[in-house]
Amino acid sequence: MEPLHLNFFAIVTAALVTFAIGGLWYSPILFAKPWMRECGLTEEQARQAPMGRVFGLSALAALVMAANLAAFLGAKATLSFGLFAGAATGIGWVAMSLGVTYLFEQRSLKLWLIDAGYQVVTYTLMGAILGAWH
Repeated sequence: MEPLHLNFFAIVTAALVTFAIGGLWYSPILFAKPWMRECGLTEEQARQAPMGRVFGLSALAALVMAANLAAFLGAKATLSFGLFAGAATGIGWVAMSLGVTYLFEQRSLKLWLIDAGYQVVTYTLMGAILGAWH
Protein backbone atom coordinates (compact mmCIF):
# COMPACT_ATOMS: atom_id res chain seq x y z
CA MET A 1 0.00 0.00 0.00
CA GLU A 2 1.38 3.39 -0.99
CA PRO A 3 1.81 6.08 1.66
CA LEU A 4 -0.78 8.83 1.57
CA HIS A 5 0.35 12.07 -0.07
CA LEU A 6 -2.26 14.75 0.50
CA ASN A 7 -2.04 18.29 -0.83
CA PHE A 8 -3.43 20.28 2.08
CA PHE A 9 -3.77 23.46 0.02
CA ALA A 10 -5.94 21.56 -2.48
CA ILE A 11 -7.98 20.08 0.38
CA VAL A 12 -8.59 23.49 1.95
CA THR A 13 -9.46 24.98 -1.44
CA ALA A 14 -11.86 22.13 -2.19
CA ALA A 15 -13.48 22.58 1.23
CA LEU A 16 -13.86 26.33 0.67
CA VAL A 17 -15.53 25.66 -2.67
CA THR A 18 -18.37 23.92 -0.80
CA PHE A 19 -19.12 27.23 0.92
CA ALA A 20 -19.04 29.21 -2.32
CA ILE A 21 -21.36 26.74 -4.03
CA GLY A 22 -23.62 26.51 -0.98
CA GLY A 23 -23.82 30.28 -0.70
CA LEU A 24 -25.10 30.47 -4.26
CA TRP A 25 -27.17 27.25 -4.24
CA TYR A 26 -29.13 28.14 -1.11
CA SER A 27 -29.41 31.85 -1.94
CA PRO A 28 -32.52 33.67 -3.20
CA ILE A 29 -30.94 33.59 -6.66
CA LEU A 30 -31.37 29.81 -6.82
CA PHE A 31 -33.11 27.64 -4.22
CA ALA A 32 -33.49 29.52 -0.90
CA LYS A 33 -37.27 29.90 -1.00
CA PRO A 34 -38.19 26.40 -2.24
CA TRP A 35 -35.63 24.86 0.12
CA MET A 36 -37.04 26.68 3.15
CA ARG A 37 -40.59 25.84 2.11
CA GLU A 38 -39.76 22.15 1.68
CA CYS A 39 -37.87 22.07 5.01
CA GLY A 40 -40.75 23.80 6.76
CA LEU A 41 -38.55 26.72 7.82
CA THR A 42 -39.55 30.34 7.95
CA GLU A 43 -37.09 33.14 7.24
CA GLU A 44 -37.28 34.05 10.93
CA GLN A 45 -36.32 30.51 11.97
CA ALA A 46 -33.46 30.50 9.49
CA ARG A 47 -32.17 33.80 10.90
CA GLN A 48 -32.30 32.44 14.46
CA ALA A 49 -29.95 29.53 13.73
CA PRO A 50 -26.67 29.60 15.70
CA MET A 51 -24.65 30.60 12.64
CA GLY A 52 -21.22 30.42 14.31
CA ARG A 53 -21.81 26.79 15.22
CA VAL A 54 -23.43 25.99 11.87
CA PHE A 55 -20.59 27.47 9.83
CA GLY A 56 -17.84 26.20 12.12
CA LEU A 57 -19.05 22.61 12.10
CA SER A 58 -19.81 22.84 8.37
CA ALA A 59 -16.23 23.97 7.73
CA LEU A 60 -14.91 21.04 9.75
CA ALA A 61 -17.18 18.62 7.87
CA ALA A 62 -16.10 20.11 4.52
CA LEU A 63 -12.44 19.58 5.43
CA VAL A 64 -13.13 15.95 6.37
CA MET A 65 -15.07 15.42 3.12
CA ALA A 66 -12.30 16.96 1.00
CA ALA A 67 -9.54 15.02 2.79
CA ASN A 68 -11.48 11.78 2.42
CA LEU A 69 -12.06 12.41 -1.29
CA ALA A 70 -8.38 13.29 -1.75
CA ALA A 71 -7.34 10.03 -0.08
CA PHE A 72 -9.81 8.13 -2.25
CA LEU A 73 -8.50 9.76 -5.44
CA GLY A 74 -4.89 9.04 -4.59
CA ALA A 75 -1.66 10.73 -5.60
CA LYS A 76 -1.94 9.84 -9.30
CA ALA A 77 -5.34 11.46 -9.85
CA THR A 78 -6.00 13.63 -12.88
CA LEU A 79 -8.57 16.31 -13.60
CA SER A 80 -10.75 13.90 -15.60
CA PHE A 81 -10.54 11.16 -12.96
CA GLY A 82 -11.26 13.70 -10.23
CA LEU A 83 -14.34 14.93 -12.10
CA PHE A 84 -15.59 11.39 -12.64
CA ALA A 85 -14.87 10.18 -9.11
CA GLY A 86 -16.36 13.33 -7.57
CA ALA A 87 -19.54 12.98 -9.62
CA ALA A 88 -19.74 9.25 -8.88
CA THR A 89 -19.33 9.96 -5.17
CA GLY A 90 -21.94 12.71 -5.22
CA ILE A 91 -24.47 10.67 -7.18
CA GLY A 92 -23.76 7.11 -6.10
CA TRP A 93 -23.03 7.56 -2.42
CA VAL A 94 -24.19 10.91 -1.14
CA ALA A 95 -27.35 11.55 -3.18
CA MET A 96 -28.50 7.95 -2.83
CA SER A 97 -27.82 7.96 0.93
CA LEU A 98 -29.85 11.15 1.24
CA GLY A 99 -32.54 9.52 -0.87
CA VAL A 100 -32.89 6.59 1.52
CA THR A 101 -33.03 8.90 4.53
CA TYR A 102 -35.53 11.24 2.85
CA LEU A 103 -37.78 8.30 1.94
CA PHE A 104 -37.99 7.17 5.56
CA GLU A 105 -38.40 10.75 6.80
CA GLN A 106 -41.13 11.24 4.18
CA ARG A 107 -39.43 14.33 2.81
CA SER A 108 -40.34 15.63 -0.62
CA LEU A 109 -38.72 14.78 -3.93
CA LYS A 110 -38.20 18.51 -4.46
CA LEU A 111 -36.15 18.79 -1.25
CA TRP A 112 -34.11 15.76 -2.24
CA LEU A 113 -33.42 17.25 -5.67
CA ILE A 114 -32.25 20.52 -4.12
CA ASP A 115 -30.05 18.95 -1.44
CA ALA A 116 -28.73 16.07 -3.54
CA GLY A 117 -28.09 18.41 -6.46
CA TYR A 118 -25.94 20.59 -4.23
CA GLN A 119 -23.96 17.56 -3.08
CA VAL A 120 -23.42 16.26 -6.62
CA VAL A 121 -22.17 19.65 -7.84
CA THR A 122 -19.99 20.08 -4.76
CA TYR A 123 -18.36 16.66 -4.94
CA THR A 124 -17.82 16.97 -8.68
CA LEU A 125 -16.00 20.30 -8.26
CA MET A 126 -14.07 19.06 -5.22
CA GLY A 127 -12.97 16.04 -7.26
CA ALA A 128 -11.89 18.29 -10.11
CA ILE A 129 -9.82 20.50 -7.80
CA LEU A 130 -8.25 17.57 -5.99
CA GLY A 131 -7.58 15.64 -9.20
CA ALA A 132 -6.04 18.59 -11.03
CA TRP A 133 -4.05 19.84 -8.04
CA HIS A 134 -2.72 16.65 -6.55
